[in-house]
Amino acid sequence: MNGLKLLMLTAVGGCLMMAAAPKAAAQVAVEIGTAPDCPYGYYDTTPYGCAPYGYYGSEWFAGGAFIGAGPWFHGSDDFRGQVNNRLHPEHGYNGHTPQPGEKAEPSNRLDKVSNFKGNEVRDGRGHVGGKR
Repeated sequence: MNGLKLLMLTAVGGCLMMAAAPKAAAQVAVEIGTAPDCPYGYYDTTPYGCAPYGYYGSEWFAGGAFIGAGPWFHGSDDFRGQVNNRLHPEHGYNGHTPQPGEKAEPSNRLDKVSNFKGNEVRDGRGHVGGKR
């Protein structure tokens, strides 16, 4: 009889524990937010700071607007564009970078960067696509 009582108490206790256990949510939400408002585009790696004039080649701009990089990339899946990685902080650049919301200098054309010297090809999602 003691064995039956123990079995019953264990079963009731297990049911009570299951009823009191908190429910786990199986849904994960990731908010990207809005892309930085940078006059010459923004880096394709976190923290997505504004890139200086001359970092991106002309193929990164459509009608004078930056097509994006990182989570906000608006190019095709097979897009490859040249960058001058010497103007990236990960490669030692610590010169001037514009702040979000700054306006582009009128003399700095976005469709044709004068004397542009791209040394790396990227896909807009933070991946290096090969050297040129």
